[in-house]
Amino acid sequence: MTEASGTSEGIEAVFEGHRKLLFAVAYRMLGTSADAEDTVQDAWLRWSAADRSEIGDPRAFLVRITTNLALDRLRSARAQRETYVGPWLPEPMLTTPDVAEDAELSESVSMAMMVVLETLSPLERAVFLLKEVFGFPYGEIAEAVDRSETAVRQLGTRARKHVEARRPRFETDRHERRAATERFLDAAMGGDINVLMEALAPDVVLWTDGGGKVRAARRTIHGAAKVARWLLAVMGQPYQGVRPEEMRMRRAEINGVPGLVLEGPDAPITTITLDIRDDGRVASIQLVANPDKLRAISTNSHLPM
Repeated sequence: MTEASGTSEGIEAVFEGHRKLLFAVAYRMLGTSADAEDTVQDAWLRWSAADRSEIGDPRAFLVRITTNLALDRLRSARAQRETYVGPWLPEPMLTTPDVAEDAELSESVSMAMMVVLETLSPLERAVFLLKEVFGFPYGEIAEAVDRSETAVRQLGTRARKHVEARRPRFETDRHERRAATERFLDAAMGGDINVLMEALAPDVVLWTDGGGKVRAARRTIHGAAKVARWLLAVMGQPYQGVRPEEMRMRRAEINGVPGLVLEGPDAPITTITLDIRDDGRVASIQLVANPDKLRAISTNSHLPM
């Protein structure tokens, strides 16, 4: 490190230069912006108190401590998620349109991918993300997670095979996604179950995350007929104390894909993201209504990539 980077201003400047990367790592590890922000803040405390003479590569050091702090939080969070009421989905975050143009980048923060990442062990998740998303070499990852390089390679191979077996395999581009999203919205708002079912794949899956705090399905719903009936049953009814005529729907880029935000007079009510098949039909729907998970949407916070 340079002499300038050893001053208080230099120490802060170096950290700020890597803050976006650290948040991006923590969010993908933990699935919520609040936990990611807390992890980055804890990393700052570690960084500001560290012995400068022992830090050769600030970026590697910061990623290492952020990863380990996120691992600790994730292990605790997994125990809490076992008792979570209903399906668990990551906290939605707004993304800029250019993220959607990068297929690998948008997939790494998609709701569907982050649900798949939840099925990995914390250590597998860390290795997979650092290697496959952020491009760190196995040697640096081994240092970050305090494992041998051989062990990390094995973890990476196992995690990659697991993800490949479960990740969605749809190649629709951004414009097709947007058009399919519009068709779904028109069908849902139109109230005709037959039209809505035409927009859904026969084996469509609906995830609704209310966290036990608002009305939502306690289990995933499978099949076009059941999903269509559930959606139409809740459309046109008051939700969270907001009457239908007080609600408005706006389009937004959410976790790398075109999505929808349903808003009341004072706050967002839910977000909706879709996975679209190659034929333009909706393969899965992720609906996040847990108020605790809508903070980033309500503050218009964007995910730094």
